Amino acid sequence: MSTAKSKFQGISTRSNTPVSIVTRDASRIAEPTGNIYKSIVVIGKRARQISTKAKEEINNKLSEFTTTVDNLEEIFENREQIEISRHFERMPKPSLVAVEEFLDGKVMFRSASETGEESEQ
Repeated sequence: MSTAKSKFQGISTRSNTPVSIVTRDASRIAEPTGNIYKSIVVIGKRARQISTKAKEEINNKLSEFTTTVDNLEEIFENREQIEISRHFERMPKPSLVAVEEFLDGKVMFRSASETGEESEQ
């Protein structure tokens, strides 16, 4: 029980995003767009961008360790590769980072209004 509790304590290495579950004020989330559903869509799209970037980054770092030989004798445990994987596992979920960025006003988004004008925030 204590290992699970210690796993979720602390601050992430990517930002000051808490790693634990936090209750959010729905009106604060809806405030920038005027609609909670639009806000959730913006947050979801930003989380997808963060996730894609993290996947590309880890794949690039792990590609250095790939071998073209399928010989079992030449495949060995690489501590650096394990350490890179552990670093990415410890990072906060992309959805948490996206919510924090959205609430801090760091996410740029556009929505086409009914008159055809575009607004930015």
